[in-house]
Amino acid sequence: MSAERDGGPNPGLALYGYWRSSSSYRVRIALNLKGLACEHRAVNLVRGDGEQTLPEYRSVNPLGLVPALVHGDRVIAQSVAICEYLDEVFPEPALLPADAAGRARVRCIVQSVASEIQPLNNSGVTRYLGEVMNQDQSAVQIWYRHWVARGFSAVETWLAGPDTGRFCHGDHPTLADCFLVPQVYNAERFGCALDAYPRLMRIARLCRSLDAFDQAAPENQADAP
Repeated sequence: MSAERDGGPNPGLALYGYWRSSSSYRVRIALNLKGLACEHRAVNLVRGDGEQTLPEYRSVNPLGLVPALVHGDRVIAQSVAICEYLDEVFPEPALLPADAAGRARVRCIVQSVASEIQPLNNSGVTRYLGEVMNQDQSAVQIWYRHWVARGFSAVETWLAGPDTGRFCHGDHPTLADCFLVPQVYNAERFGCALDAYPRLMRIARLCRSLDAFDQAAPENQADAP
């Protein structure tokens, strides 16, 4: 595992992550939007049996998944919990709306990605399909694209509502955008058809034009090959 430190105000944060992990990507975006410096500690998920399986990392996160955020003597796992923690401890700029209905709408989009798409398409799941369930690559691709289409279709419908602005909710990025963009990256990487989601893709393109999103992109990470 290796470490690097970003510039800017230093609140004593460290993030264990992997360059291509979409869950790590989400948190990097949130950190950047808030202008928070963070020491990035790379956990290589594909070297050997994966550095996430080593006792050194299991002592940080017993689940053996990335990301994990360290803040002082606290360790927070799971990207949703991490992002909400950051929004509460470092409240400006806010990544959740001030009103209850707005927060619920943003969380709906967040959970549609974090609970309904990404876990079913995680590398651990797709490896299991191939190595244990004896599914060939074509079958795994069908599986992957099915869950992307199911989730993105719902998000696209929600984005037709009046609360959508330049971004998923209003005219400033929220956690919905932090979670959407990495999932679009994954969908593109696995060749998913995305023409049916024009609102979603418009927002993803706008987000990617912002430095906070661009600097968090997988190919711009120090541990990228």
